[in-house]
Amino acid sequence: MAGQGIQRREVLRILGTAAAAAHFPGFSKWGLACGHIGNAAFQIKPAHYQPQFFTPAEYSLVERLADMIIPSDSTPGAKEAGVAEFIDFMVAHTPDDQYPFRMGLAWLNARSEQSNSKPFLELTSDQQSSLLTPLAYKDKARPDDGDGRKFFVLMRNYTV
Repeated sequence: MAGQGIQRREVLRILGTAAAAAHFPGFSKWGLACGHIGNAAFQIKPAHYQPQFFTPAEYSLVERLADMIIPSDSTPGAKEAGVAEFIDFMVAHTPDDQYPFRMGLAWLNARSEQSNSKPFLELTSDQQSSLLTPLAYKDKARPDDGDGRKFFVLMRNYTV
């Protein structure tokens, strides 16, 4: 039907993706919230996650970035919600986003080395925030931040 927004094929694509993703171990955190307490299918999985796409170093960086985008406060943040696991799963199954993620993470570490002589994860929280601020806010962007801004938008979209 015309004018109703989402198309039938798009709904089918979303349902298919959701069905495949439901078996992903990282979604146990979400499944637990929907299941009955005694349901064995919704028991929490082991705490250690093995990335499907990212290297362990890249995965740690994705986890930190997601946590900075949606931090924990009085409510759970990205880390508690399993956002890094979700991003890893989605990027592993979305070939078009694999290169932009790899290059974006490398760009961020290179910028961090250039600015602070350390990889991003070795910076203090304040240093990390000041490195991301020009990427997150268009009015604070520098002329040479184009690639970093593209990556940050991609990262933020996946996180949210």
